[in-house]
Amino acid sequence: LLVSAGAPVMGHVGLTPQSELVMGLRVQGRGEAADALLADALAVQEAGAFAVVLEAVPADLAERVSKELVIPTIGIGAGAGCDAQVLVWTDMAGLTPGKPLTFVKRYADLRSVLGEATKAYVDDVREGRFPGPEHSFD
Repeated sequence: LLVSAGAPVMGHVGLTPQSELVMGLRVQGRGEAADALLADALAVQEAGAFAVVLEAVPADLAERVSKELVIPTIGIGAGAGCDAQVLVWTDMAGLTPGKPLTFVKRYADLRSVLGEATKAYVDDVREGRFPGPEHSFD
């Protein structure tokens, strides 16, 4: 319906918010579920999606799906065999608290940096160092 109305659609198979609520954070498409996941990805393509996200899928299955589909696959926790890769930027930048998911690589620790900056700001305001004359208008 959306595609026929002219709306671009990107599909999403594997770990989805819905499956996470029901089953928790689990790898999707292992064992007998692999064929069902491939069928879902093919159905997304047949429905007219321009691409499909494969999330938390075994690398060999993601590569198989990528070879079967004509549309691009975008992997998140799906190995290097997808056509493209994505990470949630708050995870990648180290803003998400706690231990990152297995498929997340943290490239920075912005949570600590922002925490330190906030503490410095609060201290400056409390001590009267901010705002100073250079931060005010005449």
